[in-house]
Amino acid sequence: MSTITSKDGTRIYYKEGGIGPTVILSHGWPLNADSWDIQMQYLAYKGYRVIAYDRRGHGRSGDSWSDNNMDTFADDLAALIDTLDLHEVSLVGFSMGGGEVARYIGRHGTRRLSKAALISAVPPLMLKTESNPAGLPIAVFDDMREKLRFDRSQAYQDISVPFFGANRAGSSATKGMQDAFWLFGMQSSSKSTFDCVKAFSETDFTEDLKKFDLPTLIVHGDDDQIVPIAAAGLASAKIISNARLEIYQGAPHGLLHTHANRLNVDLLSFLQS
Repeated sequence: MSTITSKDGTRIYYKEGGIGPTVILSHGWPLNADSWDIQMQYLAYKGYRVIAYDRRGHGRSGDSWSDNNMDTFADDLAALIDTLDLHEVSLVGFSMGGGEVARYIGRHGTRRLSKAALISAVPPLMLKTESNPAGLPIAVFDDMREKLRFDRSQAYQDISVPFFGANRAGSSATKGMQDAFWLFGMQSSSKSTFDCVKAFSETDFTEDLKKFDLPTLIVHGDDDQIVPIAAAGLASAKIISNARLEIYQGAPHGLLHTHANRLNVDLLSFLQS
């Protein structure tokens, strides 16, 4: 396996394919790099070097009992970029991975980057507060943690339904998509994925987004039941200067799969622009 070592010694797994300008894909919760396979293969055949990595505590990467927070995840991404000595990188983050991209830019800047894309991403803030009324109540995340604590296998099966919009009439979600979500979740650390609920829901990325000084694509479905568009994609587009916003009508959170063909074309167009 291809791995790099983070600053605290945690092993971070990555895989890559293709030759050309570098694109790094940051996955969502509780997934791993394999959740990007459709986009990775497409972009690699289109002339890009595509790298996808497993977040610590997910998939094939090492685990850590503590430090499961966005600062650490962003620093792991920095370690990957620095170790491989990458430049002119396009960072693409899905869901929680979008938070990693935002926090990376907030902590490490854009000197090694060329573009950024936030897909169904959690920034600027998922949690409902007085200043963020479009967010989700803390009770939603408390309930998620309770279910993960006592039966995470069932929790992942339950979450996979709204994740892919399988509860909507005419949905293109398949049992295979839902099964893969469950499998990736069960391959990840129970402690890490539990901690990540707080990391992705309560981290405020507003100041990170203000540091975006590079071309940015924002893609979000307007029927996202996991990360509602009003507190996420629409809000991020107002903060990031000159961001390109693409709203997928009727699309669920997991549009990497349900709307893969459209997303592939939009990503390629953005990368080539």
